[in-house]
Amino acid sequence: MKTWLQVHADSDFSIYNLPFGIFQTGDRTPRAGIALGDKIIDLKALAELGFLDGITFDKAVLGNKVLNDFIALGKPVTTAVRLRVQALFTQGNTELHGNADAEAKVLVDISSATLLKPIHIPNYTDFYSSIEHATNVGKMFRPGGDALLPNWLHLPVGYHGRASSIVLSGTPMRRPKGQTKADDQPMPSFGPSRLLDFELEMGFVVGKPTAMGETISVEQAEEHIFGMLLFNDWSARDIQKWEYVPLGPFLGKNFGSTISPWIVTLEALEHFRVAGPKQEPEVLPYLQSAGERNYDIQLQVSIKPENGEEKVVSNSNFRYMYWNMCQQLAHHTVNGCNVEVGDLYASGTISGHEPDSFGSMLELTWSGKNPIPMPDGTERKFIADNDTVTIKGFGQKGDIRVGFGECSGKILPAS
Repeated sequence: MKTWLQVHADSDFSIYNLPFGIFQTGDRTPRAGIALGDKIIDLKALAELGFLDGITFDKAVLGNKVLNDFIALGKPVTTAVRLRVQALFTQGNTELHGNADAEAKVLVDISSATLLKPIHIPNYTDFYSSIEHATNVGKMFRPGGDALLPNWLHLPVGYHGRASSIVLSGTPMRRPKGQTKADDQPMPSFGPSRLLDFELEMGFVVGKPTAMGETISVEQAEEHIFGMLLFNDWSARDIQKWEYVPLGPFLGKNFGSTISPWIVTLEALEHFRVAGPKQEPEVLPYLQSAGERNYDIQLQVSIKPENGEEKVVSNSNFRYMYWNMCQQLAHHTVNGCNVEVGDLYASGTISGHEPDSFGSMLELTWSGKNPIPMPDGTERKFIADNDTVTIKGFGQKGDIRVGFGECSGKILPAS
């Protein structure tokens, strides 16, 4: 499949991808768009010109400031819109191509647009689903004890996070302050976090709601998942270490998380399905997952000092996840917890087997014992003020490439 629009072979936004987002231009009017190469396809303009007339739905939702109402129309509509756009921009289709006036109204340069947070997020849950990451953290936090706690191999551990502090890629993040306690001190102290970390994660967006008391099975889960994006779960490790017993993450996490601006649909990721790792011991029947429910998505994290050269610090892959998205959603709802359109569920830190595939500075430097040398001669145990952390991700199978763009954030000094 080729497009008549000029798209570089290494573009994240190929004709196979066509992710959804929200953007605005000089008129300051938010609206829905689809990314293709270095262009945004203005879905509102496409509908106004009649190119979506064959699909029955309220076209006004394409002019909303978030995608929630569009997503809520269901996959029969959202998939039809995506496939219609794919057909319009496939090489040989002349419905739009060659109509200079229509092209000018429909196509927007990404570089001239402002990307906005694509969804309103009613609820956010973060999981802890990489066995490599959980094992590494357990070795550091519980030396001499069991790396994995007894429940970890039986259920996808998670916690409810702060939805209101999830921000779009490019939004600066202020270094958090809080209580910390050094091992050699009898009392805690207050001040800026000294051990600020990133967490390499991916998130999925719910597109089909449920009522309280309903459950979603592993087999039904993909009906409820609209798509995926990149996610950075910023973490203040020193605040986290002091506060997390007995109720888990709080101020060490809720100060902010960062997401990428484009939501890649599950349909666009079909080419990259893979089997997950074998789960031993066997999980309970409601969590058993047959078939290929993991995805081969290459992930990379880099750190760039304010006036320095960027350095890649991690190369990982989403396929490593021990607990897949379907199991996460099934467990989340097995007690009757309802889900809402726009709910965001993050994977938990994604780490692989090799040290350079670990998904956090906590692991990469082994809690600061092995600092990472930077090109400017400095080193990093954790994230410094004015560092920019960027996550990238894509799937590649032959000539088929589907990417997620960037999830980037700069750390500002504490206020």
